[in-house]
Amino acid sequence: MDNFDFFKTTMPKTRPADFYLGCLNGSVFIDFNKTGNDQIVLVRISFDGYGCCNLKKEVELLNEEDSGLFIKEMNKESLNQEAITVLVKKSIEMNKKHIWIDALEKYGLIEKNKKAPNIV
Repeated sequence: MDNFDFFKTTMPKTRPADFYLGCLNGSVFIDFNKTGNDQIVLVRISFDGYGCCNLKKEVELLNEEDSGLFIKEMNKESLNQEAITVLVKKSIEMNKKHIWIDALEKYGLIEKNKKAPNIV
């Protein structure tokens, strides 16, 4: 399991969201909102060296079960790193088409695309 060392944080009012996570020694910040039906949606992610990527409205939400687990983790004093890593990476994977792929790969938040073997 990758060690992103996720931590809860805050952001200025100009960057509104319901939940804020930082990781990789403050090199990446990820913001999530809770929808009216208590599902979690990724709204923005910022990377050192790349800037802030605001996601489009057609993003995928975590399912109800994963959203409940995410909210439960965020309400804890100390995050379970394994659990929060799985949930964050799942949300990113579902929405990777809206995020700078080179930044995601650089920071290890998705697997680099493996090239298909040459077929002769």
